[in-house]
Amino acid sequence: MSDLVMGADGLARCGWGGSTPEYIAYHDGEWGRPVRTDDGLYEKVTLEAFQSGLSWLIILRKRESFRAAFDGFHIETVAKYGEAEVTRLLADPGIVRNRAKVEAAINNARAALDLPDGLASLLWSYAPPPRTRRPKSFGEVPAITPESTAMAKALKKSGFRFVGPTTAYALMQATGMVDDHLDGCHVKLP
Repeated sequence: MSDLVMGADGLARCGWGGSTPEYIAYHDGEWGRPVRTDDGLYEKVTLEAFQSGLSWLIILRKRESFRAAFDGFHIETVAKYGEAEVTRLLADPGIVRNRAKVEAAINNARAALDLPDGLASLLWSYAPPPRTRRPKSFGEVPAITPESTAMAKALKKSGFRFVGPTTAYALMQATGMVDDHLDGCHVKLP
């Protein structure tokens, strides 16, 4: 995969963002844009956890099913799930059916409710200062940073599961805490 690819529309994109229609839409319209609501961030935390060990494309293709299955990722609703909902979710072919990840999603909703200042406040407190320039290549994009390591540690201390430093950094990328669009990519972020 090339670091930058030219799309059929004549726009340069980060190499991963031009291979499928789903990736193009996600890359161009969502990845790296700030998410600041608790429920919006809970969705991202949950989907990043489900992605662990899988392709992100699998998650993107199942995303609407995930939203339906998890009641729009409304934290207060998911936090009330019990064994009947776990059974329902494990039988849902529209999502990734992994008991540990399903139980973690429910657990994480409960942990989010217990945060005194909310999930957005906690997560954004670990956002690093903005870069002075975008990375020129994938080689300049880290998999983990001191901030993602600290974020993962704080989430685990608060009772979250499936939130290691790599997952935390992917969350930072997805939610606009860092801008890892490559230099030359057409996407302009706020």
